[in-house]
Amino acid sequence: MSDTVKIYVDEKMMEVPAGISVAAAILGHSHSHNHSNDQSRKAFHNNSMDASPRAPYCLMGVCFECMMEIDGEANVQSCLVTVQDGMQVKRQLNTEAFHYKNTEDDLPENRRTNND
Repeated sequence: MSDTVKIYVDEKMMEVPAGISVAAAILGHSHSHNHSNDQSRKAFHNNSMDASPRAPYCLMGVCFECMMEIDGEANVQSCLVTVQDGMQVKRQLNTEAFHYKNTEDDLPENRRTNND
């Protein structure tokens, strides 16, 4: 058994230690493969509400901040998936976000229903 495996992150090959999570593999390589200060390059995904860049926080499946597309399946918690040789990983950096208007009229208790 090899001590390392090759995974592809956004179509770029990375050689990472076997047996670790996808999130750990990417976090462990981000400092050496990312020479940009662009925060979106460090993000795993963008928040669906405000498009802010997100990255792993808890690394144990509680926070859902490590979501990535893994082998074609979107919204996978990358901290819970062990790297496999040849795995295809993509960051979910959709820039479209759903925005609430920040007004009192938009609060659920202030919305009119058909019964009003």
